[in-house]
Amino acid sequence: MNIDTPEIAEADVVADLWVRLARGQREYGSHLAADANRAAVREAVTRHIVTDGLLVARDPEIVGFVMFGLEIGSYEQEVCRGLVRNLYVRADRRGEGIGSALMGAAEARLTARGADVVSLEAMASNRDAIRFYRRHGYRPHRIELEKRVESDNKTREDG
Repeated sequence: MNIDTPEIAEADVVADLWVRLARGQREYGSHLAADANRAAVREAVTRHIVTDGLLVARDPEIVGFVMFGLEIGSYEQEVCRGLVRNLYVRADRRGEGIGSALMGAAEARLTARGADVVSLEAMASNRDAIRFYRRHGYRPHRIELEKRVESDNKTREDG
């Protein structure tokens, strides 16, 4: 297995894997519409390839990917944060160390760019992902809370 930067011509392959990732996250409560976002994701994949923020695992075809970059915000911080935006390994190839290899390569690139810490997000109910990230030294830093609200339309129709 090799970890490397994909060619622009492979953006569609990575975008298709992202769609699989997004579809799978629906069972954990994700609100992302996988197929509806494919075109936007393909653009993001292309940007990440050009800016050296995307790595793929090949064996020999692409079996996983990681998207990453430095956090750029409007607030000054005491640390430079690297962000892992997406990490995915095909379901039939999990448990082979591919995710660990991708994570390690992304962390090394982020560290080389000046990151003091690396941050990522996982769906709260995705216990396998949380266990994977914990094994790699990640701990909760910030918690996002969500609540479904009643729609005004529904209230009016019921009343």
